Amino acid sequence: MMSDSTVNNTAHWQELDEWRKKIDTLDQQLSTLLCERLHCAQNISSLKSRIGEQVLQPEREKEVLNNVLNHTDSPLKAQTLEKIYRCIIEETRLFQHEWKNSQSDIQAS
Repeated sequence: MMSDSTVNNTAHWQELDEWRKKIDTLDQQLSTLLCERLHCAQNISSLKSRIGEQVLQPEREKEVLNNVLNHTDSPLKAQTLEKIYRCIIEETRLFQHEWKNSQSDIQAS
């Protein structure tokens, strides 16, 4: 016969597994959305290049952060999301520069 603590421990492991599966599903969705976001950034970079705009747009970056942070339900989540989005914005900016440079290399060939 199993003890109550063994049964509880098994239930906790099952619950942990369920939460991990949920995170795996969310990660797949996030990955798809981030790839779509990068595709948008690629198009924006191309347009910026055509109209002579710089990749770095501090006001737009502030706007993006504000849009995201307006949808949080706690200060701790807002603080964490701000850090995550600052990374996303930075990496997107780097992606735009790299993509722009790769297009210049292709056109120079």
